[in-house]
Amino acid sequence: MEKLIEGVYSALLTPRLAGDSIDGTAVAKLIGFQIGRGIRSYAINGATGEFCLTTPRQLKDVFAAVLHATGGDATILCGVGGAGVVQVLELAKIAEDNGAAALLVPSPYFFPYQQDDLRVFFETVATRVNLPIMLYNLPQFTSGLQATTACQLIRDVPNIIGIKDSSGSLDILRTLTDEHIFCCRVVGNDSALAQAIREGVCDGVISGIACIVPDLIQTIFDRSSSDSQSFSLAQGLLTQLIEQLDAFPTPWGLRWGLEALGVTHAWSAQPVSTRRAEQSRRFMHWLQTWHSSQLPQLGIPVLQ
Repeated sequence: MEKLIEGVYSALLTPRLAGDSIDGTAVAKLIGFQIGRGIRSYAINGATGEFCLTTPRQLKDVFAAVLHATGGDATILCGVGGAGVVQVLELAKIAEDNGAAALLVPSPYFFPYQQDDLRVFFETVATRVNLPIMLYNLPQFTSGLQATTACQLIRDVPNIIGIKDSSGSLDILRTLTDEHIFCCRVVGNDSALAQAIREGVCDGVISGIACIVPDLIQTIFDRSSSDSQSFSLAQGLLTQLIEQLDAFPTPWGLRWGLEALGVTHAWSAQPVSTRRAEQSRRFMHWLQTWHSSQLPQLGIPVLQ
């Protein structure tokens, strides 16, 4: 049986203008860059896309911009994170109306919840939407799912088809594999990708870093031999980039990365201090040097 979600998905940023409206021009440039690098599968409005800032009107605008830029020829997963069921369902309807392939549903954010609370939440959402659901384990910002809860939901709820695990741990993906639960096992934290491939516990990756270096993520995911020298080189380069990005909130670093590579200008949903601005300039200089000197070792072309 084929799985609905496999391969490399780019977790898209949400470009915004000064007044907080969606920047359709920047979306088009970002999509054009992705397509030029062979990426036609995207996740929108996830943590990388700062879902907590996105209104229903803005989500409609994001869909419109992405669909226009891709000509409708793309697979789109949509994050529908919210503080409660009503908000999630409103976003899910927008995703369905705009042709999303599946929903990425995180636990409700802000308050801590127990596993039984999360189980009932996901079961309730699943009974009230038409699209397939991917659990979205995001313990950095929401109550994290335990392996037993995730496995129960995937096994027992028909339209919950798998999980995007952004925890950085492989415990849930290993358990799903060990228990032979047929589902979509997706890595959502780039730092866990290489090990997941080595262990054979993932079917795909939804990658924020693919926003700025899609070639590197594809190189790691597509390697047929995870013990090869080129795989180890690619893993090492990914680790270097993650270490640099970890100095920032993830969307900030990725935005500055796009500007450093000449894809689109950076933007910010909040003010940036003088110290952070200087830090961003150092990072952009580092990225330009790293990109031009290191990635050619893997046959990845340098951006002009």
